[in-house]
Amino acid sequence: MLATALALTACGRLTVMPPPDGEPVVLKRAELATTWTDADGGTLTLKQDGTFVADKVCVAVAWEDGLTWSGPGTWGQGSNKKQSLVGVTFDAAHPETGEREPGPYAALRHGKVLKLWVAIGDPDNDYPNCVLTSPAG
Repeated sequence: MLATALALTACGRLTVMPPPDGEPVVLKRAELATTWTDADGGTLTLKQDGTFVADKVCVAVAWEDGLTWSGPGTWGQGSNKKQSLVGVTFDAAHPETGEREPGPYAALRHGKVLKLWVAIGDPDNDYPNCVLTSPAG
C-alpha cells in the first residue's frame, strides 16, 4: 500500500486549463496591429512595422505565473492553417527571469472580440491563462 501511495504521489498530476472561449482564427497583420488589453489593464500595442510597446502586460515565461512586463520590442506573426501565433521579443530582459522572449500568444475570435492567449504558470497547479482582448474589426 505504501508503494502504491508513493507511486501515485511521484506521478503527480498534469492538468491544463482549457483555452478561453473562442474559436481559433488566422488574423491578418493589420488585425493584429492594435492595442491588446489583459484583465488587469496591462496593454500590448502591436505596430504595423513589427515593433511593440508593452505596459504591465501578462506574459508566459517558464512556469512563472503572475508575471507582467513593460517595455518595447519586436513582434512576428506565424500561423498554422487554423490559428495565428504571435511571438514577441523584448529589447531588455525581464528583471525577474532574465528572459527576453515569453511564450507566444495564440489568436481566438469570440463573437466581436479578438483574443490573444497563452497558458501561464505551473501545470501542476491548474495554471490560468493570460488573455489579451481587442474588439474585432
